[in-house]
Amino acid sequence: MKKNKYVIYWLLTGCALIFIMVVVGGITRLTHSGLSISDYKLISGTLPPMNQQEWEEAFELYQQYPEYQKLNYHFTLEDFKSIYFWEWLHRVIGRFIGIVFIVPFLFFLVTKKLDGPTIRKSLVLLFLGGFQGFLGWYMVKSGLVDRPDVSHYRLAAHLTTAFLTFAYSLWVALDLIYPNKKEVQKSIRNLIRAALVVLIIQIIWGAFVAGLDAGFLHNHWPLMSDGKLIHETVYIEQQPFIKNLYEGKSGVQFVHRYLAYVVVAFVLAIWYKTKKVKMTPPQQKGMQILLILVFAQFLLGVLTLIMAVPLWLGVLHQVGAFFLLAAMTFSLHRFTK
Repeated sequence: MKKNKYVIYWLLTGCALIFIMVVVGGITRLTHSGLSISDYKLISGTLPPMNQQEWEEAFELYQQYPEYQKLNYHFTLEDFKSIYFWEWLHRVIGRFIGIVFIVPFLFFLVTKKLDGPTIRKSLVLLFLGGFQGFLGWYMVKSGLVDRPDVSHYRLAAHLTTAFLTFAYSLWVALDLIYPNKKEVQKSIRNLIRAALVVLIIQIIWGAFVAGLDAGFLHNHWPLMSDGKLIHETVYIEQQPFIKNLYEGKSGVQFVHRYLAYVVVAFVLAIWYKTKKVKMTPPQQKGMQILLILVFAQFLLGVLTLIMAVPLWLGVLHQVGAFFLLAAMTFSLHRFTK
């Protein structure tokens, strides 16, 4: 680890910045700020409007698009400034992450601090970062045409790519922190792999819930509205039936709320299975944290639902998913290499 100390710090700094990016992105979504900037200027867009004229020009540009014309036609310039801030901050952090990844990478490359495998993994990270930026703009574009809201598919792609970039950055760092190979416990590894896949699917459906504002209905637990396990709106909102599960508000919430039980069940199965084997201290720590986080995240999900998604809880629930993914990634790494 000592040999790769600064490379590890670089990768973990990237993880921390992606975490901040996702938190700000969640606030941007929940404050409905994401469509406040309708153009993309890589360099000049780094600075916000600096005087009254520039603010008025930015506001006039915003007025040309559906969100203002159909939803926010009552907005004053001061109202516009409040939503502009979060989208601007989200984009600036994205640019900063790009610099933090690219500049140190080139430095480590020139000074020969990276071995072959780490170079290849770093190139994958750079690709994921660039692709994430593209998906952000691709998402925004979907809300500038007819409907004053972004596509929930594009939102899910944007958010999930951020989560995967974080998880892969952490994985590459862990490869350097724990360079020594050990015997792989395949049955446990495969169970954690399956749990990770289910967790990623749950994160995708969480993004669908956010994109469709599906958290604002059926604000009851453990049953849905009218005391029903499956409310009829789950299967009648869209045709054919299958579309309800990824395009219907009730159907998307139904999948997300009941998939949470599956995630908890997987973590409990992993915890039970690992109790029967001798674990290293990092493996034990990973299991303890994973168990705590999955129940904390489940509780946050319930509270977010029954309180109809207040801003602070919505952001906290997204943060919980982030930490849960980190714990799952760490646990998988410790039972894989």
